[in-house]
Amino acid sequence: MGAPEKLAASNNSSMQRVKVYRLNDDGKWDDQGTGHVNIDYLERSEDLSLFVIDEEDNETLLVHRICSDDIYRKQEDTIISWRDPEYSSELALSFQETTGCSYIWDNICSVQRNLHFSTVRNDAYHGTNNELRELPPVELSTLPKILKVVVDSSVTDQLCVTELILHDQNFFPKLIDLFRVCEDLENKEGLHMIYKIVRGIILLNSPQIFEKIFSDELIMDVIGCLEYDLETPHVNHRNFLNEHVVFKEAIPIKDTLTLSKIHQTYRIGYLKDVVLSRVLDEATVASLNSMIHSNNGMVVTLLKDDSTFIKELFAKLKSPTTSPDSKRNLVFFLQEFCSLIKSLQMVQQLRLFRDLVNEDIYGVITNILQSEDKKLVLTGTDILMFSVNQDPTLLRSYVSRKEGVPLLGLLVKGMLTDFDDNMHCQFLEIIRSLLDSFSSAGQRDAIVEVFYEKHLDQLINVITSSCKNINGNQGFQASAKPEILLNICDLLCFCVLHHPYRIKCNFLLNGVLDKVLYLTRRREKYLVVAAVRFIRTLVSHNDEHLASYIAKNNIFKPIIDAFISNGNRYNLLNSAVLELFEHIRKENLKILLKYLVETFWDQLVKLDSLPSLQSLKVRYDQTQKEEDSRRRVEERVLEKEEEDYFNKDSDEEDSASATPRTKQIHAKPGLSSGSDASSPSSRVGGLVDYEDDDDDEDYKPPPRKPSEKPEEDEKSLEFRLKRKLLAAKEDPNLVKKHRLVGKNPKSKESLFATLCSTLSHASLPSKKPTSSTPGIDEKGHEKNGPVSPSENGNHTSKVPEEKGVTGT
Repeated sequence: MGAPEKLAASNNSSMQRVKVYRLNDDGKWDDQGTGHVNIDYLERSEDLSLFVIDEEDNETLLVHRICSDDIYRKQEDTIISWRDPEYSSELALSFQETTGCSYIWDNICSVQRNLHFSTVRNDAYHGTNNELRELPPVELSTLPKILKVVVDSSVTDQLCVTELILHDQNFFPKLIDLFRVCEDLENKEGLHMIYKIVRGIILLNSPQIFEKIFSDELIMDVIGCLEYDLETPHVNHRNFLNEHVVFKEAIPIKDTLTLSKIHQTYRIGYLKDVVLSRVLDEATVASLNSMIHSNNGMVVTLLKDDSTFIKELFAKLKSPTTSPDSKRNLVFFLQEFCSLIKSLQMVQQLRLFRDLVNEDIYGVITNILQSEDKKLVLTGTDILMFSVNQDPTLLRSYVSRKEGVPLLGLLVKGMLTDFDDNMHCQFLEIIRSLLDSFSSAGQRDAIVEVFYEKHLDQLINVITSSCKNINGNQGFQASAKPEILLNICDLLCFCVLHHPYRIKCNFLLNGVLDKVLYLTRRREKYLVVAAVRFIRTLVSHNDEHLASYIAKNNIFKPIIDAFISNGNRYNLLNSAVLELFEHIRKENLKILLKYLVETFWDQLVKLDSLPSLQSLKVRYDQTQKEEDSRRRVEERVLEKEEEDYFNKDSDEEDSASATPRTKQIHAKPGLSSGSDASSPSSRVGGLVDYEDDDDDEDYKPPPRKPSEKPEEDEKSLEFRLKRKLLAAKEDPNLVKKHRLVGKNPKSKESLFATLCSTLSHASLPSKKPTSSTPGIDEKGHEKNGPVSPSENGNHTSKVPEEKGVTGT
């Protein structure tokens, strides 16, 4: 223990304070003490170990030799635990600080890495010095030894074999010469052995070796060596590559390095996919793909750097004198060139494609899509798809301009064209990208306007013509393939989602909903589901105007018919319709809910065992109860408002009738009996005896004009009575209101009094007044001047009748 004790004394500053724990048989941790931990060599040994020295008496608490096995675990930030293989016990170090734990953990990991590398170096050292100091000479007699070295070597020996092959500059030339000799002599055994050697060298998966064997000088001979696999029939790959593979140059390539990389890339791909497709492992395939990718990037870089090459390419594509075959080859070359652009980095890809846009690549594609050759049209679509994947704003910018409008029409036409077994999804994806609502407003609005104005009806007409009933039978005109109809329906759903403001003006006014639902007549169930999905997309907007349109035009009828005819079959149609019902129920779309239940429940009741339909009916009943209760509340509120209105009207009439009576009291001294205004008889006739009537004697009223006031009062009263009678005819409930008003005796009496007064006015003829100016006495009081007969008659007849009514 001398060495550890000296180490503890000299390096105390670098030690870390820890507690040592050991797991006992009861599964509990026993505290072994507190000390400082460090890593150092064991005495008289090259092994690194963990030492824990007691902090009080410098005694050794723990000594553990670090091994390369994965036995160490770091728990949380302050504990390192492991199972000691020597003592078969669990140990743990609990550190006081997280930095100390991290420091010791990093050192343990470093020691383990060194142990691994030391083992590899020792194996390589012993193998190189004992067996593989050099390769056997390349001769027919030594082929078995070479095969053993290449094929039967361990992983570490393979690294040495790779180094030896790369350092021996004459190894491959000698091997190829020996192959030619064996082939001339038809030495099958030697050829088969050479095949195994070359295959083994390729499986070493060394990029440096690939560069050598895939060079122009060796590649064809290497492929020739791989032809002699005795387990498969002999195939002359060299003859196929030399005679049947034709390299077409749409534009002559003058650079030799570019041509070399193009040929090399093709041959590597042929070797990977054809010659050695059965024997290559994943690592080797990945290395070959990486080499192909690198070559493609180099080819594209060399071609784009040649400015004359790109200009010549587009000049021939635009030239009307270019022959159809040449133009076809140019289009195929442009497609392959665009696909090779993917080998570049993203920034270089965008830069290069912008250069192609500046050369009017979209104008070229527009001409390509007008071709009658369907394969050529699909090739142009592939180029557009690459453009969309790179930068869709470039294509949107072109289509939004006047010169790009025909391209949108050609894309719609392509989506409606039958390309046999080829997919139509590319056209759909490109159109979606152009109509995407997340694009810039200026580009989007221009494209959307053109699409809805010129091409929406075109899509709808395809649906209607494909679903038209022939002679009342169940047959349909197959003017469009089901896949095309499905793509149209998907595009319409996309438009509804991204352009909801277009629903009313472009979908509802033109009857698009009815026409799309023609698809429910088709026997292809997925087309019926597509029509249901379109309606579901519309309903998701929760628009009351749209819901009213659906209910008014009975839009759901084809869907309900298809759902009922489907019966109890549990399929995609069943699920799609039930999901539509469930959405209406959850969102509580009252218009559609009422429309569904009240219109189709007699049909849906056959399938009411379905939980969704039961829930739909329950929600409808709840909604009806809520509406009934709300209606009753509104009726009560309306009745209260009408009652308040008529009560207010009666109060106004009371005030109106009280005003003439007050005037009559002041006018009573002018009666025909000739009594004085101060006599008691004038007081008795008054309705109300005020204490300050004496003061009123000083009141000097303005001269009254002999106006036809009574007639105006009569007309006003007649107008009010007529209005009430008309209102009662229009609304019988007003009779009830009049009864309620009649319960108020005061208002009833005042109304009757007013009526009697009016009748008295009407019974007496009006006469002209003899004098219109009253006299004034010396004290300034008004004298009882002559009163007009009409006024006298009025007041004389009116007051007694009021007394008779009111009892005063």
